[in-house]
Amino acid sequence: MKKYLILILFAVSALLSYAQVQNPAKWSYSVKELSATEVDLVFTCKLDAGWHIYSQYTDPAGPIALEFTIDEGKDFSRVGKVREPKAHEEFDETFGCTVKSFTNTVTFRQKVKRNTEKAFKVTGSLYYQLCNDGSCIAPSDVPFTFNVPVATMKEEADAADASPNEVDSSALNSEAEGDSAAAITQSTEENNDSDVEDEEEKSNSLFVTFLLALLGGIVTMFTPCVFPMIPMTVNFFMHGSDNKRKNRRQAWFFGFSIIFIFAVLGAILSFIFGPESLNYIGTHGIPNLIFFVIFFIFALSFFGLFEIKMPEKWINKSDEQADKGGLMAPFFIALTTVLVSFSCTGPIIGGALVGLTSESTNRWVALVTMLGFGIGFALPFTLLAFFPQVLKNMKSGGWLNTVKVSFAFLELAFGLKFLSMADQYWAWRLLDREVYLALWIVIFSLWGIYLMGKIKFKGDEDVKQIGVLRLFLIILDFSFVVYMIPGMWGAPLKGISGYLPPEDTQDFNIERLVVENTQNIQTATVAAHGSLPADRKYVDVLHLPVGFEGFYDLDEAKAWAKEHNKPIFIDFTGRNCANCRKMENAVWVDPEVKKILNEDFIICSLFADMNDISLPENEWIPDDHGRMIKTLGRRNLYYQTKTFNMNAQPYYVIIDSEGNVMTKHNFKYERDVNKFIHWLNEGKANYANKTV
Repeated sequence: MKKYLILILFAVSALLSYAQVQNPAKWSYSVKELSATEVDLVFTCKLDAGWHIYSQYTDPAGPIALEFTIDEGKDFSRVGKVREPKAHEEFDETFGCTVKSFTNTVTFRQKVKRNTEKAFKVTGSLYYQLCNDGSCIAPSDVPFTFNVPVATMKEEADAADASPNEVDSSALNSEAEGDSAAAITQSTEENNDSDVEDEEEKSNSLFVTFLLALLGGIVTMFTPCVFPMIPMTVNFFMHGSDNKRKNRRQAWFFGFSIIFIFAVLGAILSFIFGPESLNYIGTHGIPNLIFFVIFFIFALSFFGLFEIKMPEKWINKSDEQADKGGLMAPFFIALTTVLVSFSCTGPIIGGALVGLTSESTNRWVALVTMLGFGIGFALPFTLLAFFPQVLKNMKSGGWLNTVKVSFAFLELAFGLKFLSMADQYWAWRLLDREVYLALWIVIFSLWGIYLMGKIKFKGDEDVKQIGVLRLFLIILDFSFVVYMIPGMWGAPLKGISGYLPPEDTQDFNIERLVVENTQNIQTATVAAHGSLPADRKYVDVLHLPVGFEGFYDLDEAKAWAKEHNKPIFIDFTGRNCANCRKMENAVWVDPEVKKILNEDFIICSLFADMNDISLPENEWIPDDHGRMIKTLGRRNLYYQTKTFNMNAQPYYVIIDSEGNVMTKHNFKYERDVNKFIHWLNEGKANYANKTV
């Protein structure tokens, strides 16, 4: 009986130990037929509570982004890139950049075109990093297989009557089922649910986009190019026929004509160029450089250097058609209004489209943006066309020139964002973070001085007294300038981090200088227990936190520990592991922790995500499936998983030079300095007792 009891306890213990290998991401795959020639490959990732996966488009300075690798095949062709829903964005202090991530259930789609009438397979792999509030799981390749069946739709079928057919892909590669990074399952119901969630998420995103565009259209009414157009256009309705019903009909048609013009432009952008082209416009260096030049030219125009107008022929032709009367007259008045106001609305629309489309692959985003902007732009004109007598109370004057010059300062400041994107794309390093901030500080300071009346431009009136609105603008402007100043010394400036170049482009960072000086002081402490060999493996590419020195290869660490009779502190970490940095910044920096680690242990940091470092062929090892492990990161992750049944980082283990564990439990993510010190002392004491 005791024998069976022992076996049961052993089995339970082994099961609990194995359970430490976490599988927080469940992937499932399906095929959605779009037409006789195209299908969507649908990737659905269901994440456990608290876990998140990073977007394909997260900042390169941040954690590891999701990557789809699709093997090429003669039976199909990829159409565009893998599409994803709008990600959650949050500034991450650890990485110093904005990070994009997904939680719960998220769906990705890849459109492919059939090159054959037969069924075919699409294979590839996923590469990604998972994190929660306490640990990160290093990335590994997860293979996938889609079985695309024969098309059920016919070429001549009416697309409006055809409904997409959802088809489950068949059994996946059996090796993938045992992958330590994700459990691969097939579930049509999950896919259907995630499709609904994905569509709801898209709808909500488009609705917010529409509201922002609508607000932008209304605000343009107060720009110097649009405001003077109000009395000119509404004058047509004030001197129309005595038939009020006819006048109202013309007013309605006038408003709808403006909306129609913007909607047509949006449709052209959405359906001719497509989301991939718009994303290219938002991220490539050439379009961003062009937009900077456009903003710069408009800024010079608003400052009064010259005047930008649409070609006179276009405007005159439109005016001629408007003079003919009838329902076409309001349409051509609307067209004239749009053309004349282009010098103010052009850069606003262009900037909005670039900003929105660079973060979305949704085909409808450009159309929704232009439609919302058109409605907002048309609304004031239409209302005033219904009630033309309101114009008597609207007086233009010197304030319009103030608005115009203010727009010039803003055009100049925000145009630098496009130049910064081009600068980063080609790695010119002309517009580093401190240079960018210096320009913004000067631009916004000059704007504040201008609002105070100390600088005058052509068309400005003397500022005899400062009104309440102007006073509050001055206060806000100089407060913003003061807020930016610490950024010159490395402050993160979270509120505007999305507009600034990455922090690693800043040459002078006071925090970095303090850390480097601290490192010089710590060097003496490190040297106290023997200088480490200068020819340690990977020391040129891998680094421990400031103030610590160690090894990056376990065999080297064991040999050194045996020679110096010290225990080994293994730090399972990752270059892109946010929680690892949090532990180092919260626990390792404690003076007592530093002292213990530097004096009593040989530190060995094993990076589980360094898959860009290839191992020499004589160090390749096979995994449990017989596949050869050829990179440093995969070897370290395999050692951690195989030896300690744990695939998450950070994870800390204390061993002797023979590989024996010196503590009752290993240490996971927990930012409690006292517990960490107690655990270190336990390992140190057990090692001392062992060697006595």
